[in-house]
Amino acid sequence: MTTETPARSRTIQWEDVRLPAWVTGLIGGVGIIALWWILAATVFSNVGPGGVQAIPTPPQVIAEFFATGWEFYVRNFSVTLTEAGIGYLWGNGLALVLAALVLVVPRLEGVVMQIAIITYCVPIVALGLLLVVIAPIPGAGEPSVTAIFLAALSCFFTTVVGALLGLKAADRASLDVITVYGGSKLTQLRKVRLIAALPATLNALQIAVPAAFLGAVLGEFFGKITVGVGPAMIAAQQALNAPRVWDIALVSGAVALAGYALLGLVARAVAPWSRGGAR
Repeated sequence: MTTETPARSRTIQWEDVRLPAWVTGLIGGVGIIALWWILAATVFSNVGPGGVQAIPTPPQVIAEFFATGWEFYVRNFSVTLTEAGIGYLWGNGLALVLAALVLVVPRLEGVVMQIAIITYCVPIVALGLLLVVIAPIPGAGEPSVTAIFLAALSCFFTTVVGALLGLKAADRASLDVITVYGGSKLTQLRKVRLIAALPATLNALQIAVPAAFLGAVLGEFFGKITVGVGPAMIAAQQALNAPRVWDIALVSGAVALAGYALLGLVARAVAPWSRGGAR
């Protein structure tokens, strides 16, 4: 008769704990808010010009948000979102057209990449100052040409590079099959390259969402408009209304994050294989 030795219990290590992603995000968010609250109420309670508390506590920010009213944010963010949307369509549309043109005429790749690099390297502040002088003054509540242009410029480089990388990721064997059967470069683009380029292109378009919104807000900071996120933040800064400044900044981040997440859902639906989904 044999006796079995009891299995030794293994000490649970920290690496063995697996938490869902939403739990980890929730813990991180609560920790950041708690740290913000503690620092704003203690260390940074006297930070600010003229005795104004420049870093308000979370309750102060929430109270100011409801005191300001929903209509204030709808009125200002609708203008900025319109500018960002128009700029997003123009910037990404031109980027995708140029990327497709490079595959039809490969010699244009150097020219297109130089244009993309120039748009990325030119200081937005310098362009904004020029556009303020050139562009017409919009009416109250109308989109600003300066904001639209800077929104388009902010997402152009990323989309050009992402689309070119995606279009070049096509399977060489599939391209050779189309060539053998007499297909043209346009047929390769339509049948193979566009499908292969979907993941990288959609990722670039997803990154371009917050970039376009940021470009529109920066364009509004150059003036000549009275309604929008930029003018609203400038007015709050001049009035030393720190809670409203934080409200506008946090809502801006939430809007950009929502747009990024929405494009992520679209990318997952259009190209599920890029995220490990089933074909």
